[in-house]
Amino acid sequence: IRANKGFILFMLLFGVFRTAVADWNPVPTGSMRPNLLEGDVVFVNRLAFNLKVPLTDVVLARLGEPEQGDVVTFSSPKDGTRLIKRVIAVPGDVVEMRNERLVINGKLAGLEMTGTVSEQVGASTTYTQALRLQETIGGKQRPILVMPQVAAVRNFGPVTVRADQCMMLGDNLDNSVD
Repeated sequence: IRANKGFILFMLLFGVFRTAVADWNPVPTGSMRPNLLEGDVVFVNRLAFNLKVPLTDVVLARLGEPEQGDVVTFSSPKDGTRLIKRVIAVPGDVVEMRNERLVINGKLAGLEMTGTVSEQVGASTTYTQALRLQETIGGKQRPILVMPQVAAVRNFGPVTVRADQCMMLGDNLDNSVD
């Protein structure tokens, strides 16, 4: 231990840094295409919203709130895996989807066709035609993909986002398990 105390201290500080200050996460799936691709690595500011006890999920203080359009990482409530999604609604927002168009607080998202592309469906080797669209929500624009041939949820809600929660969706609407 004496011979390696510098290395051990470095590893301890490195672990504290990654869990409390900043981290990086690889993008695991195509759910954020066309904006983030599988294998891309995103740098995560762990101090953007909360100050936590290092090496835990214990929150000491709230430092900020996610805003619509932010790309965030979080643990899946289903199985704990790390997810990367976009915040589409914040607490109090009423959200619904009608024929694959988001409606937030009664305002229909604008969609503009920008092209088509061949996209892989899930983890299969099957490809299908995807529509590239520019979606406008609350004055913010984001490129999204829609695959009309893929069975997906095209309608839901209206749902009111509860206090202390946000609603997230992948940018690849029909190829994201949201």
